[in-house]
Amino acid sequence: MSRPPLVLASASPRRLELLAQIGVVPEAVDPADIDESVSRRETPRLLTRRLAAAKAATIAARRPGAFVLAADTVVAVGRRVLPKAETEAEALACLELLSGRAHRVLTGVCVRAPDGRTAARLVETRLVFKRLTPGEIAGYLASGEWRGKAGGYGVQGRAGAFVLELQGSYSAVVGLPLYETVALLEGLGWRRP
Repeated sequence: MSRPPLVLASASPRRLELLAQIGVVPEAVDPADIDESVSRRETPRLLTRRLAAAKAATIAARRPGAFVLAADTVVAVGRRVLPKAETEAEALACLELLSGRAHRVLTGVCVRAPDGRTAARLVETRLVFKRLTPGEIAGYLASGEWRGKAGGYGVQGRAGAFVLELQGSYSAVVGLPLYETVALLEGLGWRRP
């Protein structure tokens, strides 16, 4: 009997790289195009869980018989959810808000097994950024690394130099908590090839 395929429900190259780092290579990549708007009164934790579950459900419906791995990452300051920066103005606003203060990165992971069973985890990591100078912000904006990134930064790049403190999972901040991901997959019966 053949092994069910693993489908990554994400277009994030960082998630693929993180999985490859631990020897997990999905048979397919099928991003879920869902509405990621924050609902009224929705906390960052609830949003993160909801988006990961919705992505997994969307792709599981398209890919019956597969293990589906979905994730979503949200950057929050208090109850405020920062956007996935699409414009330089959004990235600037995020960096100015994060400068010299603590914030949380929440990454939700949801796995759907071929038989429909679902398992999920939410990983919360606390970061503190140094106070950023106008020159540091301008340099980071000029790098373009902020594009499409939650909170307007990628910790695996130049913004790594902004982090004074990180409590939690570094890989979750990049986009996928590796320990929790493997535990969820194996818990639902997925086996490495």
